[in-house]
Amino acid sequence: MKELILSERVLQRLDRRATVALSRQVCDTLRALILAGELPAGAKMPATRVLAADTALSRNTILHAYDQLTAEGYLTAAFGSGTFVSDTVPQPQEAWSDEPDTQPPATPFLLSRRGSKLVQEASASDRQLGAFVSGVPDVSLFPRAIWNRLLSRRWRQQTPELLTYSYGAGYLPLRQAVAEHLRLARSVRCEADQVVITTGIHQSISLLARLLGDHGNTAWMEDPGYWGARATLVACGITPVPVPVDEEGMAPQAEQLQQPPRFIFLTPSHQYPLGMIMSLARRRMLLEYAHKRGAWIIEDDYDSEYRFDGRPIGSLQGLDPHDRVLYLGTFSKTLFPGFRMGYMVLPRRLAAHFATGLSELYREGRLMDQAVLADFIEGGHYASHIRRMKQCYATRQALLRAAVARHFGADWPVSTHEAGLHLVLHLPEGVDDLGISIAARTLGLTARPLSRYYANEAWARPGLLLGYACVPDEEIAPAFERLVQVITPALEHTRRTQGRAPSSERINDQAWSGA
Repeated sequence: MKELILSERVLQRLDRRATVALSRQVCDTLRALILAGELPAGAKMPATRVLAADTALSRNTILHAYDQLTAEGYLTAAFGSGTFVSDTVPQPQEAWSDEPDTQPPATPFLLSRRGSKLVQEASASDRQLGAFVSGVPDVSLFPRAIWNRLLSRRWRQQTPELLTYSYGAGYLPLRQAVAEHLRLARSVRCEADQVVITTGIHQSISLLARLLGDHGNTAWMEDPGYWGARATLVACGITPVPVPVDEEGMAPQAEQLQQPPRFIFLTPSHQYPLGMIMSLARRRMLLEYAHKRGAWIIEDDYDSEYRFDGRPIGSLQGLDPHDRVLYLGTFSKTLFPGFRMGYMVLPRRLAAHFATGLSELYREGRLMDQAVLADFIEGGHYASHIRRMKQCYATRQALLRAAVARHFGADWPVSTHEAGLHLVLHLPEGVDDLGISIAARTLGLTARPLSRYYANEAWARPGLLLGYACVPDEEIAPAFERLVQVITPALEHTRRTQGRAPSSERINDQAWSGA
């Protein structure tokens, strides 16, 4: 390119009123011309004095641009000869391919097959607050003043060890506090050296799948069950196998018992999303089966702290004499979801390996947060907070149940009322719960469809998951009245198409049918 033409191209793109430095503008212009091929490899660049004069810019401005392009590899300087455009054009395909005429394969999707499946079947919601978001606590009631005081104290101590990477299983005082809490509150048999701190249930499941599973292994999953666990296992190459649930919890069928899985994923103390408690007989059966067949039981102790009738149900891990249970917990429901911290309790023979795997794969940190949480637990604030929130959520659940009874009758089937942060409002067979969920969003409400929690569509039953934990007391009844505006037309449509009114007794039977 002739020097005069090059200076004209530079002048065309200069904006002397812009906040971007002139040297940066010159650099960007020359880089674009090189990448476009208008300044070919080997072309000699004009001298800095010449280009500065032609563009009415200072020589230092041009020098800065040339120096930057030289550092990035676009230009090369030959002492005594000048500055030239570097050869940055890729070599022809013939130089690196044995099949020069082969066209690259068509790529209809940017993602891998596994990635495409994950994204297409994603169930994570873009709404994480308000009526009736499920699985989210009332973050406004978190004791911020206490937490800030503990956090400030830790920062004043200025301990360098808390500001670097976390190697191993996590901050030892936190692991000791977690072990003590679980022994007292959840009947978990553990010591601190069995506790591994993670960023939550998803990371815990991912680490379990990667260290204990191989591609193609199977995992029994409660159906309906938690979509997040299913998606995480699939992303790690584990094939989920849906297993129905009944009033006693996971109920594997005879043919399934003949094909033992690598993992058995359970929420025994509060089945998600239906809420039943796994019976002692079923617990003992699955523990014995896992022992004899070499399977690992993943116990997700979901919402175990929030039981409104009596003491919390003891953990499955506490009944395990064979060390086949991998116990998972999280602080997302008891503190706040954005905290992103959880834990695993593992058999001793596994714990050290998982501490190494966690450090190798995830390069953990957040030791300062772990230290503050340890102080929070040891100071009794954690137990006090849970007690306060349990009372709050029991009140809100009662308000929601009263609203359901007021509109649909006291005997309308509702499950998960003994514990947790949500209710399941069961619906008659044939009702489009997904349609209700979509219509509810137009009213500013969130009601997740129960049918979408089933992996086996033949077993799917309609219903709505209604979270009440993050809804203020005074908003529950008005919000449910708005939800009724979209539920009632769906029930009426079902009545017309099926030719009969929905019976609450029949709906209640359907809630457990197919299990």
